Amino acid sequence: MKIEVIVGNIVKQADMEAVVNSANANLRLGSGVAGAIHTAAGPKLEAYCQPYAPLAYGSFLVTPGFKLPNLWVIHVRAASYTNQDDAPQILEQAIEAALRAAHQNDIRAMVMPAIGTGVFAFPPELSAEITAKVISAASSIAPHLQCIRVCVASEFLRDVYTAALEAKGITVSQAESAPV
Repeated sequence: MKIEVIVGNIVKQADMEAVVNSANANLRLGSGVAGAIHTAAGPKLEAYCQPYAPLAYGSFLVTPGFKLPNLWVIHVRAASYTNQDDAPQILEQAIEAALRAAHQNDIRAMVMPAIGTGVFAFPPELSAEITAKVISAASSIAPHLQCIRVCVASEFLRDVYTAALEAKGITVSQAESAPV
C-alpha cells in the first residue's frame, strides 16, 4: 500500500477516489475541512447528508462527491481534544471508520486531512501518532486499499505526520505533485 503525505488543497485531489471529511455531528457546512468540502461539493452534499444526522462517534457515512473531483466523500467524526477526555480514542475510531468505509465500498485510493488538528484542537503530534497507528493496520482493515494520502495545510504538519508514520515503520512516498 502506498502512503503519501503532502501539503495541498484537500478538495483538489482529483486522482483520489474518495476524500475523508472531518465532519461535525450534524453533517453540515462547517469551518475548516468540513467547510471546504461542503463548499466545493455544492449544496446537494448537505441536503444528501441531512437524513443521516447526527453522525455518531466511530461511524461513517459515504456520500457522492457531487461537484468534487472525487467520486465519494467519507464522513467521520472526531471529538474536541479540549472538551472530551476520550477524544484520542474517538479520533482513533474515526480513522478506523474511514478505512472500514473504504473497504466496504471498494475504494482503492483515498485522501484524508490531519483529522482533529483544526477546530478540534488536537496537538499535531498526537493526531499524527494516532493516524500512524491506524494506518499501520490499514492492510488488515482495508486490504484492497492501494493508496492513502494525508493532505495537510503546512510543511510543519507534513513533517510531523511523515515522522509519525516512519516511526511506525511505514514508508512514506512523495506524491508526484501536490495540487493546491
